[in-house]
Amino acid sequence: MLEELNELFESSTIKPTFEYVHIILALFIFGKHPEGIGRYRLKENLLIGSGTARSLIEKLGNVSNFIKVQEKNKRQGHVLTEQGKKFLNKIREKIPFLESGKAEDLKEIIIQGKDVHAYISLVKNSADKLNSGIEQRDAAIKVNGSGATCLIYEKGYLKYPSSPITGENEVKIGKELSDYFKSIADENKAKLEDDDVIIVGLGNTPERAQLATLNSALTLIE
Repeated sequence: MLEELNELFESSTIKPTFEYVHIILALFIFGKHPEGIGRYRLKENLLIGSGTARSLIEKLGNVSNFIKVQEKNKRQGHVLTEQGKKFLNKIREKIPFLESGKAEDLKEIIIQGKDVHAYISLVKNSADKLNSGIEQRDAAIKVNGSGATCLIYEKGYLKYPSSPITGENEVKIGKELSDYFKSIADENKAKLEDDDVIIVGLGNTPERAQLATLNSALTLIE
């Protein structure tokens, strides 16, 4: 799926400095703002510079034809094209949601702190691609997140992935937290099914946590 975006990185001069995670997150953001969103607001959400944001918008518009200028009010910025909506829907089949979470509700699985922010995503039918969760944690840290925790849904409950040290794979989380994740899935019209993976990404700002969570999720899709 991500290979469909490779053309966005092609350049005869300087290679773009954005990553796959910035492209996918941009599409999620455009999808949440059908009225349009401008370059400044986009760069603030993606934590990238003005030049990188300009390059990303240019590529999304002129190369992939995923976005276009809002026709009714150009000052509103860009919106998704039909082609952009189609690709976003394809992503959402695998990652149905990327939503903020409350750190206090996640105290069972994360370390509390003054500047701890959390985002939650669901990656469908991806447990077979998950090992210990170290790769996902590293992906979160790569975009300057604080880390990520992965949970596997199986037979009505959520559990941690197996440990590379003990081989333990039956450590379940509590019912209250499981119900919390199920409620978020319900709110996003998604259903938890066997072999689904929940990812909780952390960062010192909401934007950083969002990037960390999505970058972790992208390690589980093809």
